[in-house]
Amino acid sequence: MNRFSLEGRRALVTGANAGIGQAIAVGLARAGARVTCAGRRGCDETRALIGAGADEMRLDFADPMAATGVFDGAGYDVLVNNAGIIRRADAVEFTEADWDDVIDVNLKALFFTCQAFAKAALADGRAAKIINIASLLSFQGGIRVPSYTASKHGVAGLTKLMANEWAARRVNVNAIAPGYIETANTEALRADEDRNAAILERIPAGRWGQPEDIADTAVFLAAPASDYLHGAVINVDGGWLAR
Repeated sequence: MNRFSLEGRRALVTGANAGIGQAIAVGLARAGARVTCAGRRGCDETRALIGAGADEMRLDFADPMAATGVFDGAGYDVLVNNAGIIRRADAVEFTEADWDDVIDVNLKALFFTCQAFAKAALADGRAAKIINIASLLSFQGGIRVPSYTASKHGVAGLTKLMANEWAARRVNVNAIAPGYIETANTEALRADEDRNAAILERIPAGRWGQPEDIADTAVFLAAPASDYLHGAVINVDGGWLAR
């Protein structure tokens, strides 16, 4: 038995239209899973990369309860909560709207999506895997992103709580905390010569991460190879937090 194979598994990846979510969706499919690419925008590019068998679903987590009923009777084995947003402003100027928008998508929606997924898996008596996308800011404070930092600290905490409740019922809940990854979201940082140099100096690996680095970790967490792993938040950061 190949304990890294996802043959016969069905997975749903949120925020799968680009970047890390797209790489995870493609990685799970290459490992054998049938993947549903979910997002508030279309996932045509991701589906094209996967090829035959990829499904698509529109989910806008501005409504934190958007996934209610999605998993009932659908037979999903893997859920990847990747969808997220960020708002930037000094803490003394941060608005209630920016706070609520980020917390709703990054934390409240994540919890209730996990809840809907777990209810379906537990009702079926089926083993299942939940993979949450945390952040370096699950461990650090950062600057000018108060609601994002709060939400990602919350993701780490909820990952551990849900693992405690569901591990004995064969539902694994773990998280990945990406470091600085080459995506559209970090393009401005990489284009700034000084900021790029400062970031690279801090990363022991000496390079920015690739979305595929996160995807490979997600495949492990979705596969039988990780069956005894519960409540972990795995840093995939080139050694950033070890520095």
